[in-house]
Amino acid sequence: MPATATQSDRLVYTIREAAHALRISRTKLYELLDSGAIESVHIGRSRKIPADALGTYLDSLREQHHREAERL
Repeated sequence: MPATATQSDRLVYTIREAAHALRISRTKLYELLDSGAIESVHIGRSRKIPADALGTYLDSLREQHHREAERL
């Protein structure tokens, strides 16, 4: 594995990194985590966001958008 990992190589994100990746505030990210909309894990005392959890969240937003569009 190369010394510098690209974002696509990441397995987990810090809170700050995940919020930045989603272009939302850390406060909003914590709301999404607390509601269960985005999964997180603890590694030691650190809370991390699995990379695939961000994709899962975005997929759920897309599905929600499609369901709402079909109702119109």
